[in-house]
Amino acid sequence: MIKASPNKKLKVHFDPDNIDIIVEEGENLLKAAISAGVHITASCGGAGTCGTCKVLIKKGEVESTRTEKLSLDEWQQGLRQACQSKVITDLVVSVPVESRLETEVLSQEMKMVSAAGEAEALATGWGFNPPLSKLHLKLPQPSSKDNISDLSRLLRGIKQRYHLSNISVEFEVVKRLPHTLRKNNFKVTATTLVTAIKTKLDKRRPTIINIEPGDTSSKHYSLAFDIGTTTVCGQLLDLNRGRVLAEGVAYNGQISYGQDVITRIAYCQKPGGLKELQQAVVSTINGIIEKLLNQAKVSLKHIGHINVAGNTTMTQILLALEPKYLRLAPYTPIANFIPPVKAKTLGIKVGEQVHLFTFPSVASYVGGDIVSGILGSGVYQRKKLTLFADIGTNGEIVIGNSDWMVTASCSAGPAFEGGGIKHGMVASSGAIEGFEINPENLKPVIYTIGGEKPRGICGSGLINIVAGLLEAGVISQNGKFNTDLSTKRIRRGGDGYEYVLCLAGESQTGKDIVVTEVDIDNLIRAKAAVYAGCQTLSRSVSISCHDFEQVIIAGAFGSNIDIERSITIGLFPEIPADRFIFIGNGSLLGARLASYSTDMLDDARRIARMMTNFELSENVDFMNNYVAALFLPHTDGDAFPQVSQRLKKLPPRHRGKELAF
Repeated sequence: MIKASPNKKLKVHFDPDNIDIIVEEGENLLKAAISAGVHITASCGGAGTCGTCKVLIKKGEVESTRTEKLSLDEWQQGLRQACQSKVITDLVVSVPVESRLETEVLSQEMKMVSAAGEAEALATGWGFNPPLSKLHLKLPQPSSKDNISDLSRLLRGIKQRYHLSNISVEFEVVKRLPHTLRKNNFKVTATTLVTAIKTKLDKRRPTIINIEPGDTSSKHYSLAFDIGTTTVCGQLLDLNRGRVLAEGVAYNGQISYGQDVITRIAYCQKPGGLKELQQAVVSTINGIIEKLLNQAKVSLKHIGHINVAGNTTMTQILLALEPKYLRLAPYTPIANFIPPVKAKTLGIKVGEQVHLFTFPSVASYVGGDIVSGILGSGVYQRKKLTLFADIGTNGEIVIGNSDWMVTASCSAGPAFEGGGIKHGMVASSGAIEGFEINPENLKPVIYTIGGEKPRGICGSGLINIVAGLLEAGVISQNGKFNTDLSTKRIRRGGDGYEYVLCLAGESQTGKDIVVTEVDIDNLIRAKAAVYAGCQTLSRSVSISCHDFEQVIIAGAFGSNIDIERSITIGLFPEIPADRFIFIGNGSLLGARLASYSTDMLDDARRIARMMTNFELSENVDFMNNYVAALFLPHTDGDAFPQVSQRLKKLPPRHRGKELAF
């Protein structure tokens, strides 16, 4: 085999993106793709253990070794794992459909952003009073009778016109003050920012962070961001009118370094790893800012503030704070309340004056995104007993109302997002999301996102499939296939028994698409973790899962699920469907509201303080509840009486003659 030697420059061409990049000989192929902006699924962050980054080498040669994630047939076809391959010649690489991160995911995310806009009315009682203010002043010019300092003149003018005192001033403003005041005959606009929480005396101390010549008060903008593990969503806000001018979404640039926070924390332990991941997300943020400004035709210099909500890991990596101890017992974040930071010092391309505020976190795995969601949904304002759930790789749960809140994070695993599933994929074009089964011949009827040929199964689709198979008697309540049924749809595969959803000739991948017993088991474990977390929290405050007066579901996964079928498999408590509310991107919703209202900014801090976190990883009650939930829907039939009753009424299944496909 040809061996790589350093410094030689080679060209790598990626299809179907039609992108070229020049790299040094010996460069890792996955890193080359990341540098080129080609999104390849890499769930394990390049460790070589997931097999999701398969690419086809159409021309040229790589230095690579076959692992168990590549069959001999795939190897002979020219498929390689990008993360385990070094570039040693010029290459033409094709990224197969099942390895690509499709832009359809971003379209789905944008729908969630819009849904969060509709949910804005959930939080009530807040007044429009942005923490960022622009104060236009016409100051008297100095004279022999009025020769006080420039700064004193500015502060006096603000006190006289706006009745504000006890104002602090950033040194950079003081440095620019003489020139700025005299540039337009002492007509200036001062920008103030309130960062301190309201005191018992109802006093907030604003800080002057910028001074501009003339009247720029009509150009008053802020940015709100949700930094998600998969995507980053941003909005440009008009702070004079309280409205969204533009919104955008992009894949978090960290995604090719690992699909979940644990993998990314591990990557940060590599030499230069934290810097790489920090720069990756900052690059994503900068790209979104540029698009937002172009879309709204707003100048960068008029951006004054950024509000960011994200989970604890995403927040610490964005701020270049070591995330190592988030995953090590006793699971401690660096800080729950992080002071505002100058955005430019992080590499974000905005003005020197722009401060970045991050939502406070509660614990290592209950972060600012959940605090922001609670803020935006108004849970903390009402007496109504509420379950708030944001479900993904980590299922974050909050139970409570305006008087108290308890919270926990359940490590559900990647099944809800299509990970760890034989033919799993994110919710994008070609993903099977709808499923029905003919009770007579057990043939499936499947529906895909976009109506395209199937190429995999997304998380919400997996729930629908498992619920449908359960109610048809194709699988038992322990998730095992009924192999006595006379149908060729159930067969033994490489991972045990499986059910054929789609034949190779009908799929985009040219392969049969199946759901396996291993897939079903992974889903059962994921739903058991979420339900057990809910049950453990409920019992800790002496209530039942049936007592919830409303259930608020946030996040990408939550926006796509079928409530009835989620209850059928035991993911959510069996309560009336009309108690469930979907709010889309709750994290972005809260970040926007905090940009509009200083009171909401204070409330975010108050919410974080009033939450009591339960660490479930070593909780005996949680483990017992988890084991009890490893059944469809649950080992306790009384917890799901209607589902249990339906399952008891199942007719005898088909036996005898063999049914055709």
